[in-house]
Amino acid sequence: MTGVPLSSSPIPRRSILIGTVGMAAAALASCDKASSSTSSTSANATSRTVTLSIAANAISGGKSSKEADWFAKYVIPEFIKAQQAKGVTATVSFQPSGVDDEQYKSKLALDLKSKSGADIVSLDGIWVGEFAQAGYIKPLKDVVGSSVTSWEGWSQIPEAVQANAAFDGNTFGIPAGTDGRVLYFNKKLFAQAGLPANWQPTSWTDLISAGEKLATLSGVTPLQIDAGTAMGEATTMQGFLPLLVGAGQQIYANGKWQGNTQAVRDVLTFYQAILAKKLEDSTLQLAAKGRDESFGAFAQGKIGVLAEGDYFWRSVINPNGGDAPMATRDSDVGWAFIPAMAPGKGVGGADYASMSGGGGYFLNPSTPYPQQAWELLTFMSSKAAILARLDGAAQVTARKDVNSEVLSKDPLLSFVSQKVLPLTHYRPGLAVYPQVSLALQQATADVVSGKSPADAATAYQAALVKALGGADQVTTS
Repeated sequence: MTGVPLSSSPIPRRSILIGTVGMAAAALASCDKASSSTSSTSANATSRTVTLSIAANAISGGKSSKEADWFAKYVIPEFIKAQQAKGVTATVSFQPSGVDDEQYKSKLALDLKSKSGADIVSLDGIWVGEFAQAGYIKPLKDVVGSSVTSWEGWSQIPEAVQANAAFDGNTFGIPAGTDGRVLYFNKKLFAQAGLPANWQPTSWTDLISAGEKLATLSGVTPLQIDAGTAMGEATTMQGFLPLLVGAGQQIYANGKWQGNTQAVRDVLTFYQAILAKKLEDSTLQLAAKGRDESFGAFAQGKIGVLAEGDYFWRSVINPNGGDAPMATRDSDVGWAFIPAMAPGKGVGGADYASMSGGGGYFLNPSTPYPQQAWELLTFMSSKAAILARLDGAAQVTARKDVNSEVLSKDPLLSFVSQKVLPLTHYRPGLAVYPQVSLALQQATADVVSGKSPADAATAYQAALVKALGGADQVTTS
C-alpha cells in the first residue's frame, strides 16, 4: 500500500516543498532537529516561531499526486494562516517521495532511527507495530502529553478504526482512512435461484445453502472467496482473515500467531466444503490473473456471490470508469455482512466479520515542537481538512461526521462506514506478517489442490514456525 489510503486504494499523493524555506533550509532543519531532539512534551511550547515538516510517499505529477495537492493548496497555507491569527509565525514544508513503498519505508526508518526526518510522517497501518517495536514512533501521549485524549476527533473515529494507528494498547497516530470487506451478490441471479433481494447470511451454512441454490443456474459460479497464492494478499484479506475472525480468532493476539488451531482448520474446512460442492471455480483460484477474471465474471452476471472490499464497488464495477464496469450495478448488486461461522461465533461474540486496511499520520518522537506538531496533525485530521482532501469524492474516511456527509448518496459506502467499520479488524503491523500471509495463502492453495484441511494446516504450521524462527510465538490451542 502506498502511504495513507482513504479506502482500499491509496490517497493520491503529490510532492512539492512549500513554505518560506527551500530544499536546503529543509535539510538544515532536519539536521537541527537531530541535535535538538528532546523527550519533553512541552519543549518549545511557547515559541512564536515554528518550523514544521510533513513526509509522505508522493510526488508532483506522479505517485499519489492528489494528496500533495491537498498539502500544498490547503493544509500548509491554511495552517500557516491559523497560526498567524494566534501570533505565531509558522514555516511548514512537505518532504516529497515518489518511490516504491519499501523504499519509502526504509528511508523513513533511517530518518526516525537517526532522530531526524519530518515532524509528521505517513505510515501504512501494516507498519505500525514494526516501527513501534523498533522505537521509531512512540505513543502520542509520550510525545505530546495527556492532552491528546481531549482531541474532539477521537469521538468521530470508531474504536475499531483507531486500532489501525495503535499497537499493544497504545495510540501512536491518527488514522486517515480505511475500508471494509463485504459480500457482494447479484440480485438478478438471486431472484432466479429463489433467494431474497435483502439476503443476509447468518452463518457459513447459510452461505453454502445460497451457493447450492445458485448452482442450479446454468453458467453461474455460485461463490468467489479468494484462495491460493496467485491472488496474493487478496486471498488473505478478502478470504482467509475475515473467515478466521468469523471463527473466533485473530491471526495475531496476545503475542502469539494462530498456527494449526481449530479456527484455522475450520476456515480450511469451509474452503474444502465449497470446493467439494462445486460452489467455487478452483481454476480461478489458481490462475495467474484469476482475481481480475473473477471481477469480469461478476460484472457479466456469471458469479453469484463475491467477497471483496469497497474498492470493488468504487473502482472495479463502477459504471463510470470502472475496470470492469457494470452498467446495472446500482440496481443489480446487493451486499451483506460476511457472517461468522455461526451466530455469536466471531471474535468477541460477534455475528459478523470484516477486515480493513488503511494508514495514518504519526508524530516524529524527535520533533523539537511536539505541541505545534500535534496542532498540525489534528488540523490535518479535522472534518474541514478531510473534506478538502476528498474534494467531492465519495470515499470512506476515518471520521464518521465526514462519512455521513460525503457518503449520503452512496448506499454501499454508507453501509461500510456505518455498519462494517464498528466491527472490523486489522492485520498486525509486524515485520513478519508478509511471511505469515504467504503461509496462509499456501494453505488455501493446498486445499484447492486437493490436500485435506488437516494436512494443509500441518504444513502451514511448519511454514509458520520456520518463518518465525521457532514455535514459541505460535499457538496451537
